Amino acid sequence: MSVASLLRSAMRVGNRHVAAHLVHQRALSGADAINALRPFYFAVHPDFFGQHPREREVNENSLKRLSGYLENLQKPGTRSVQPTKLTFYVREIKDKEDIQKDILPHGFRSVSFTLHTKDVLTTVMDVLKSCSLSTEHMKGLKASSESPKSRQPVAGHGNSFYRPIKWDKSYYSFTGFRDPEQELEQAKKVEPTLSLWLRNHEKEATNKQNASVPRREELKRLKKELCQKFALEDIRWQRSWGVTHRCCQLQSLSRLSQQNPEAVLNLRGHTIIFTDQSGMNASGHVMLGTMDVHHQWTKLFVSLPSYRSLHQQTEWLKERISHVLGGIQVIDIERLGPVQPIEEHCSILNTFHKRLLARRLALHPRSLQGLAMTLEKELGGPNEITGGLPIGEPWCRGM
Repeated sequence: MSVASLLRSAMRVGNRHVAAHLVHQRALSGADAINALRPFYFAVHPDFFGQHPREREVNENSLKRLSGYLENLQKPGTRSVQPTKLTFYVREIKDKEDIQKDILPHGFRSVSFTLHTKDVLTTVMDVLKSCSLSTEHMKGLKASSESPKSRQPVAGHGNSFYRPIKWDKSYYSFTGFRDPEQELEQAKKVEPTLSLWLRNHEKEATNKQNASVPRREELKRLKKELCQKFALEDIRWQRSWGVTHRCCQLQSLSRLSQQNPEAVLNLRGHTIIFTDQSGMNASGHVMLGTMDVHHQWTKLFVSLPSYRSLHQQTEWLKERISHVLGGIQVIDIERLGPVQPIEEHCSILNTFHKRLLARRLALHPRSLQGLAMTLEKELGGPNEITGGLPIGEPWCRGM
């Protein structure tokens, strides 16, 4: 081999060594990446977002995607990785006056960025800068990445970038970051038990109870006065409204009776229920919508005779259904949910009665006596009814 060919071979080997050295200067090991991202992990770790489940879930998912992105960069032969958009909720850190305006009321801020890097070092730098975290500690990592010891391969295929890290107490004193163990201990001390909470709030609850006595007495007086004045069976509320709200509703009804006393006379013998809509329910009780105005209430009072006629028709349908089904009783159950208007209830009874007549059931007149059933319309369609025989299994209970 000639001297010229030897020189060319030596130059090619030297160039490859220099290129490999330059590429390695841009590559961090798995351990170096973890060390570099420790301030970031402490700022976004899901354990610090226990009281904010939505933010906790966002950080967990983004950390998993970031870990996968870093692992793909370390795989042998990987040239490029698809861009990844990440969103993190970053906790407030000391000495960050320049980002105070972006901090949410809960003490953290939302950060979104897209990773489109080709090596671990650039990725780590982008993550820290995007979250407005310090990169001063990266200088030492860059220097160590060029040492022979750090050039040994550390990260493998299963290397994980997201795992719990335990630091010495001096680290938090030096960096100003919050110690998660110390915060957890403080949270356990602050978290009250039921007995402790009751003791702490006993005085406040007693004061509120005593302050509400006049208002509750006023509510009793108004209710008794209206029941006696219009011969009402009872006055109820479908929702658990406060005492003040209930007093306002009774006062509104009292003012209406003074403005239009003739219309209110139709309320005699009825039970009034304050609810979300005006009308009559399946039990024959008069419903007054709390969001309706006096004009709508007056219109309802005038049409009460027609409502009573409709209620009588429903009672007749219940008797016919009971006769066909062996003496079973059709009842209505008052719930805290949406109220069933009398019109809808009558339509359901009528439809069910027609279906029973078409089936021509042969039941003993008293074979189901002592049981009760309720009819309800299903959400699947306007003609589907549950609770009947033989179309569906009945809801029954002993009387």
